[in-house]
Amino acid sequence: MEAAHVYGHGHDDHAHHPSGIMRWIMTTNHKDIGTLYLWFSFTMFIVGGVLALMLRAELFEPGLQLWRPEFFNQLTTMHGLIMVFGGIMPAFVGFANWQVPMMIGAPDMAFARMNNWSFWLLPPAATLLVISFFVPGGAIAAGWTLYAPLSTQMGPGTDLAIFAVHILGASSIMGSINIITTILNMRAPGMTMMKMPLFVWTWLITGYLLIAVMPVLAGAVTMVLTDRHFGTHFFNAAGGGDPVMFQHIFWFFGHPEVYIMILPAFGIVSQIVPTFSRKPLFGYSSMVYATSSIAILSFIVWAHHMFTVGMPASAQLFFMYATMLIAVPTGVKVFNWIATMWKGAMTFETPMLFACGFIFVFSMGGFTGLVLAIAPIDIQVQDTYYVVAHFHYVLVAGSLFAIFGGIYFWIPKWTGHMYEETLGKWHFWLSMIFFNVTFFPMHFSGLAGMPRRVPDYALQFADFNMISSIGAFGFGLSQLLFLWAVVKCIRGGAKAADKTWEGADGLEWTLPSPAPYHTFETPPVVK
Repeated sequence: MEAAHVYGHGHDDHAHHPSGIMRWIMTTNHKDIGTLYLWFSFTMFIVGGVLALMLRAELFEPGLQLWRPEFFNQLTTMHGLIMVFGGIMPAFVGFANWQVPMMIGAPDMAFARMNNWSFWLLPPAATLLVISFFVPGGAIAAGWTLYAPLSTQMGPGTDLAIFAVHILGASSIMGSINIITTILNMRAPGMTMMKMPLFVWTWLITGYLLIAVMPVLAGAVTMVLTDRHFGTHFFNAAGGGDPVMFQHIFWFFGHPEVYIMILPAFGIVSQIVPTFSRKPLFGYSSMVYATSSIAILSFIVWAHHMFTVGMPASAQLFFMYATMLIAVPTGVKVFNWIATMWKGAMTFETPMLFACGFIFVFSMGGFTGLVLAIAPIDIQVQDTYYVVAHFHYVLVAGSLFAIFGGIYFWIPKWTGHMYEETLGKWHFWLSMIFFNVTFFPMHFSGLAGMPRRVPDYALQFADFNMISSIGAFGFGLSQLLFLWAVVKCIRGGAKAADKTWEGADGLEWTLPSPAPYHTFETPPVVK
């Protein structure tokens, strides 16, 4: 009976099963918490998106139209922080909460109450970020990277941002401990590590990355805090400190962070592509090893963000080669997805459209990353719109498209209702077209020398900026279609079948992952 009370099945049902708003506040159910994460991340996505549209409105034509330059810089900082820590990361944790226990046959997450707590840290942190606009001096304007010495000299908005980052980091660490423990200890009998779905693998590896790097970020912002208020000189050259040291510490967190935001996306795409190709994933174990090697290599490439700080040539060469090396396992994944599709009985429902869109556009982002890995080129295009184009191709067409694909893929499983296919397809095509209209011209603006984070610019960049701004508003409005599709589905679309995405071979949404006969792992069977 004691055990029953612990798990909420005792006599006093009302004490254990609150209803209404309290059900959501007190829930320890992994599905409820996954839902909370996803709605929170969508809310932050809208907030961050509105800030981005405020930026693009200013950049629609040369000259200062709408915002003071310092407010423009506050918008860039908060757009970045909100999208990274409030939009992309919580969405993937939401997926992990929903899917990981179901995929490995666990009844729930390992630490159910800690799971609740790790979510409820997010709204106060997000509130701190947003209210920093309204304190004297406004939000921090040092960019989402919070570079010292700028961040050591700004108003109280910086302190709010630092505390928000601390809380968000604590939430990430707790979520990761929970996910890792669940995966390692709660798999159903027979579910060996090499039989886990790829999404579970990518989150296991992402969890380790988060635990490794979040304390590094905490250290960096704590040093900024003590420089600001306690007379330390970590980043003050006049007191014997070094502002470049902040960049080293930040990017030692920041580069693995980029992979934290893309590895779960790889996992989602690795679930979608086999389902709609009606074939098991090609080269399962090579995908696992590629994901692991990406994670390890991500720790030794941080200073490719810093080619212009005056590193010795030997260091530039090391980071250049290491960055090129990390492209290899990423390429392995792309080829495996394509090989999975090869000769498959493919259909193109919305999740598959987003997965294919992801592969195509993420690969473009990867190639511009390779271009930026070449030190002499990077020195030319550092802090131009070329870099902005590159990382939006990775994080919007990468992480965000995978999130959209994953939601369309699993929402029948989550709600019991089908989304409306026509709406989903409109959302995909509008997002895809407007995304490219927004960010593709930025490559040209950047190569021509348009610096990022400036509210005004020379006349020669006017046309490309106008195109980008039109695309940005189109992309933003397209997301209202997504909201409509999701709400319509939740409120009762057509009833989903028991095996929503059942393929020709009886493959279902959690495909059996071990290698089939037609990969390189066993000789092909001649029929």
